[in-house]
Amino acid sequence: MPADRRNVSLAPPKRWRFLKLLAALAALIAIAGFAGWKLMIEMPGRSYHGPLQPLPPAELSLRDELREDVEHLAVTIGERNLERYGALCDAAKFVESQFLAVGYEVDRQSYEARECECFNLEVEIEGAKRPEEIVIVGAHYDSAVGAPGANDNASGTAALLALARRFAKSQPERTLRFVAFTNEEPPYFQRREMGSWIYANQCSQRNEKLVCVLSLETMGYYTDEPDSQQYPPPFGAAYPSVGNFIAVIGDVGSRKLVHEVVASFRRHAEFPSEGGAVPSAVPGAGWSDHWSFWQVGYPAVMITDTAPFRYPYYHMPEDTPDKLDFDRMARVVAALEAVVGEFAGAKPGPK
Repeated sequence: MPADRRNVSLAPPKRWRFLKLLAALAALIAIAGFAGWKLMIEMPGRSYHGPLQPLPPAELSLRDELREDVEHLAVTIGERNLERYGALCDAAKFVESQFLAVGYEVDRQSYEARECECFNLEVEIEGAKRPEEIVIVGAHYDSAVGAPGANDNASGTAALLALARRFAKSQPERTLRFVAFTNEEPPYFQRREMGSWIYANQCSQRNEKLVCVLSLETMGYYTDEPDSQQYPPPFGAAYPSVGNFIAVIGDVGSRKLVHEVVASFRRHAEFPSEGGAVPSAVPGAGWSDHWSFWQVGYPAVMITDTAPFRYPYYHMPEDTPDKLDFDRMARVVAALEAVVGEFAGAKPGPK
């Protein structure tokens, strides 16, 4: 029976070696998962915590400017989409008029959707030193069907206009563009009729070098209520449960840009901020115009209050200006002015 005894004596070491291999593989997977998790959520700098100081005069003026533009889009014009084509055209004319009023030449880029002429509106300041490097700040001006769209996305459009005004007389090192997109909302969302999808593909076809794309999306709602902030699982374990911050969201390929934007914002703002560079399949990660630029390989991020993960009136008739916190929104836009200036290599011109 020697052979049988040898088999019995060798079996336990083989099992142990196999179990040790499994344990080692599990440890490696855990380490890789932890490292990947940290890469997604760990951001440079520190988010601001503490009381918000009184708004300085320039931000008080910015607050009133933001409120006026949001009220014009969401109240005077109201719901604006291809179901209400006249209102969508009125919104485009309003945005165009605001660009023209501060001296821009507007490139009205038209295309057809559902037998209607639709417009992306672009203004540009050519870079003085690196004109081939382009910084884009964009927002969509349409609203969801049935919603006046004060937060989604008159807030982003108002922020876009405020930033465009402040840089109108600047001389950036890089080319700086402000773009108002149409047809972001369903049923055109992430389809070929989406204005930013058409625009991003045009940039790609021209082989343009976009170094930064900031999509301003649903930026006006903030609350200090406990458990007011939600997330897709498992991100609630890593981020605050109170919806009083602005978020910078990108995909994994935009991680460097996410880090740079968060770091710049935190250098210039005493306001809570969070960032994430997550897989594009995570619910909410690609829910704006930045998604279109990902499709053609450009780094792009969304600046947002996180929309349906915080805002109770998302895509509802109750999405009206009285729900927005214009004081906090002004703080965010003032900090974004500094962020855009850093990326473009420009100081804002005279107010």
